[in-house]
Amino acid sequence: MDVDNTHSVPIKDLKVEEGANELLRSANMKPYVKLAEAVVSGTDPAGALQVIADLPLEKRYVWRIASALKWGFADFDDLGVTADRETLRTEDSEKLADLLQHRPIQFCLFLKALFGEGQMERVMTQAVAVAKRSG
Repeated sequence: MDVDNTHSVPIKDLKVEEGANELLRSANMKPYVKLAEAVVSGTDPAGALQVIADLPLEKRYVWRIASALKWGFADFDDLGVTADRETLRTEDSEKLADLLQHRPIQFCLFLKALFGEGQMERVMTQAVAVAKRSG
């Protein structure tokens, strides 16, 4: 993906991934929706932030992402990925490429928001170096 090929898109033209609306309406997202509403409306977000601060880790937005990655990679095996890559039909390979196209950027943005730009860059640089050395 060409990073220089990015551009702004009006909100009305944004495509929503399948399942995103259900996640947005889930009970665990309500505090974050309230925060977004406060920020967008220009009202004091302190109350919404306090509700989020009082949440246990397992009810937080970051937990959903981190635990999805945990379960997604818990049994990671590059042999299985290689076997799938070599045996996928072209249309399935294209579907996977489309599904994964923006995930590296989203993951970098997640790490940047959680840990800061410097730590995100260190983590990703180390990950790329380890991946290059493996198999």
